[in-house]
Amino acid sequence: MLEYLRGEPQHLGKLYKRGLKIGKSFNRLGGVIIDPSHCNHITIGDNVTLAPRVHILAHDASTYIFFGKTRAANVTIGNDVFIGASSIILPGVKIGNRVVVGAGSVVTKDIPDNSVAAGNPAKVICSVDDYIAREKSKMNEFNTFVALDPAKIEDRNKANAAAAKYGEIFVS
Repeated sequence: MLEYLRGEPQHLGKLYKRGLKIGKSFNRLGGVIIDPSHCNHITIGDNVTLAPRVHILAHDASTYIFFGKTRAANVTIGNDVFIGASSIILPGVKIGNRVVVGAGSVVTKDIPDNSVAAGNPAKVICSVDDYIAREKSKMNEFNTFVALDPAKIEDRNKANAAAAKYGEIFVS
């Protein structure tokens, strides 16, 4: 508990012992909070990325002050899912396979397979297939880079010039 108050990252080992289920190729960036007191209600699939400051909650303690009980509900995150920075996943939500959740979203209801959802509350805005096609159409030989080394000044200058000219760049 002291680690949590200090803002230190959660130790997945402790959450596993409490019942958290996570598949293969899980990527959790800084500041992610996975409900420590009810993590036994959380299942995360394969190839899932949680961007910085994502919160996954499996309980709602607001009910406690009214009738002395905390509501808990399962949260399921499918395979091949990206959840954007500062998003909040609320209790009882099922996120399907091949889903992108936009940054800052509050997910209050289920999100079906092959969907991009964003907003507060999060709503489906397009399919993953449409999103990928749109992003791929923006890529060209001038704004797409392979294995940039940010420590190399010439790589940074090249990328910065491309970003200034095209508004965005794609880096692998």
